[in-house]
Amino acid sequence: MATKIRLQRHGKKRKPFYHIVIADARAKRDGKYIEKIGTYNPTTNPATIDLKLDRALEWLQTGATPTDTVRSILSYTGVLFKNHLEKGVAKGALTEADADKKFLAWVADKEAKIQAKKDGVSKSTVDAAQKALDAEIAVNETRAKAIAEKNAPVVEEAPEAEATEGTSEEE
Repeated sequence: MATKIRLQRHGKKRKPFYHIVIADARAKRDGKYIEKIGTYNPTTNPATIDLKLDRALEWLQTGATPTDTVRSILSYTGVLFKNHLEKGVAKGALTEADADKKFLAWVADKEAKIQAKKDGVSKSTVDAAQKALDAEIAVNETRAKAIAEKNAPVVEEAPEAEATEGTSEEE
C-alpha cells in the first residue's frame, strides 16, 4: 500500500487549519487516514506547527512520501535533517552521539531564529501602535489650537499703537 504524509484541511472559510496525517495515496483529501501525526496552522505569524517528530521520522523511514507542503514542514521542523543523519549513522559515516549533537545544535539555532521572528513581529506591532498614537496626538493638538484661536476674544491693538506714537512725538 502506497502511503503519503499529507495535509487534511479543517477550519472555516478563509481560516484554514490542517491536520498532518498518514493516509493511503488513493484516499480522499479529507477522507480516511491511518494516523494523525500533527497539526499546522498557517494563519499565525509565524505559522504554528505541532508535530510528533518520532512518528514522522518512523513513517519516512518506512517509505511514506510527503507532499510538497508537508515536505517543507518536515524540513522546517528538522525531521528531514534527522532522517539524513540517521542514514549517515546507518552507513557508518557518523556515530550516534555525533548525529545527536548536530541535531540538537540545529534545533537550538532554529528555535533562536523562530524566537527572533516572534520578537520582531511583536516589536513591529508595538511600533505601529505607537506611531498611530503619536499621529493621533498631533492631530488632536492641531485641532485644539484651531479651536482655541477661534474661541479667543479679539484683542484691539490700535490703542497701544497710538500710545507708542504719542510718546515718540513728545521726545
